[in-house]
Amino acid sequence: MKLKTKVFELSNGKYRNLFKLAQAMGIALSQVYRVRDGKRGINEKFIIGAAKASPERKLDELFYVVCDGSGKDQ
Repeated sequence: MKLKTKVFELSNGKYRNLFKLAQAMGIALSQVYRVRDGKRGINEKFIIGAAKASPERKLDELFYVVCDGSGKDQ
């Protein structure tokens, strides 16, 4: 199973650019780019940052789980 995020879609319009989003999340801009591009998984720091940047949203609005097809999650 993989954890995916809707942070980028939901923050569109709230933050002017990804730099401002990264600042609000308290994480490095490079981490935001890598998560968005799928080059990095979502870790605890990203989850905490997303909750911090969007306090009005619940975690299940910001994140969702998908099966990756590996069979390991069964």
